[in-house]
Amino acid sequence: MPEPLMEPAFEYCFELRCLVDEAIPLGGAEPGEGLHFARVSGGDFDGPRLRGRVLNSGGDWWTARGLTVELDARYVIEAEVTGGTAGVEVVNRGVWRTDEAGYARLLAGEDVDERELYYRTAFRFRTEHPELGWLGESQFVGYARPAPGQVVIRVFRLV
Repeated sequence: MPEPLMEPAFEYCFELRCLVDEAIPLGGAEPGEGLHFARVSGGDFDGPRLRGRVLNSGGDWWTARGLTVELDARYVIEAEVTGGTAGVEVVNRGVWRTDEAGYARLLAGEDVDERELYYRTAFRFRTEHPELGWLGESQFVGYARPAPGQVVIRVFRLV
């Protein structure tokens, strides 16, 4: 007899607000299609488990195919720790997708939140700081949404 399935549980940790520069197309694809790069140029984050700032570092390499985008971001955050701050490498990969109606709302400048837009990511964090070891010992997922000039991601730890 198979074992019963365990229900996933998540702990809300913090919200990232990453400033993202205008995307640069990398190749000869149709406008809005193919590989692009968008620099992560700053931002901040806070929540019950962590707070700090997003450094002007790295970026997001994304590939668009119609109304689906594959994301591959890598940048550095600086987290508050006892007595100062500590750097943390962030690797964040995911998928953004919508339908024609959702895309039209985005183009019109309307707010589209994470319940209406499939914008899901998986995080890996790396740091040598002992106070932040918990970041490297768990898997994290994000529910994201676009905002003018930035991406906002609510980060949850899979428990």
